[in-house]
Formats: sequence, structure tokens, C-alpha cells
Amino acid sequence: MELMARPSTQLFCLAYLAWGLMLQGCASHPAQPMPPITTLALPRPDSIATPLPRPESLSGASVGSEIVIRAVALLGAPYRFGAAGPTSFDCSGLVSYVHHEIGIEVPRTAVEQYRAATPVNKADLAPGDLLFFRTRGREVSHVAIYTGAGRFVHAPQTGRPIELRALEDDYYRPRLVGAGRLF
Repeated sequence: MELMARPSTQLFCLAYLAWGLMLQGCASHPAQPMPPITTLALPRPDSIATPLPRPESLSGASVGSEIVIRAVALLGAPYRFGAAGPTSFDCSGLVSYVHHEIGIEVPRTAVEQYRAATPVNKADLAPGDLLFFRTRGREVSHVAIYTGAGRFVHAPQTGRPIELRALEDDYYRPRLVGAGRLF
């Protein structure tokens, strides 16, 4: 007889995994930079039958944590240009989808999100803040969700699923142009 995990058990496991990932960098400081985490064995986004509850009144720190938990739960989902969920995403679609899930409406594109966000200094980054990058041209063209511990979740490009990266990544570090908050 095959046992099926209840949706609440799956959600608890995802939340526990997300918390563990955020705390991973707190225990010690590695001698060398950690390689980026590109894949994790998580269920597909459309395999969880019960959506996470919408928080009704959360403090700023709790809203940021909720954004991170929901973004981390989508690791491994496919990238698709112009997609905003629930099973595939582009970078700004991921941000829009996760915020919408907790009742925060945000603009759809990375440049619109950049313009709408309240600026945050890099030294003051908190989980749930957005990171904005120039990956092509002069305008902001990429957005990610800061998870804490010097890492972020993003939908990178066609052929690469939603992944977790380090702020010190050789590609993204020089392209970071700002950070902001939409909650």
C-alpha cells in the first residue's frame, strides 16, 4: 500500500526546508565561496493541491519571510519568458506571483517593480527584499528575491529553472544596480 503525504505535511516539509536553507550560512564561514545551488529535489509547483494560506496581518519581517518561503517552494519550476505562474515563471513573473499570493499587488515587469520599490541599502537587506540587475542594456532587466544569508531566488533564463544563487556570484555581483521593498 502506497502512502501519500497530506498537503499540510508537504507544506510543513517545504517550509522546514526553506528555513534550513536560510540558516545554512549561519553556522560557519566556509574557507572558499560556496558554488551556487542550481537544483533541489522538490515537488513540482502544481503537485501541491492545497495553496498556502494568505496571511491577514503580518509585520514587515513576517511578510518578507512569507515571500521567501513561497519563492523557495518554487525552486526547480521552469523558466518561461512572460510567464507569471502558477507552474512556470520569468523573473518578474516570479516576484509578481509570490507577492500576489499573499495579497500584495505589484507591477509586472522588472523595470516597473524597480520604479515602484522603496529603495533599500545593500547593508540593510532583509528577506523578501528585491534585487535588481542590469543583465542587458541600460535599464533594469532582471529581478530576484533576497532570501537572507547572502543568497537570492530567481528565474534566470530559458533552459534554467528557478534557482538559488549567491549575491557574490561572479555574473550577478557586478550587475546588481539596486535593492528595494514592495511590502
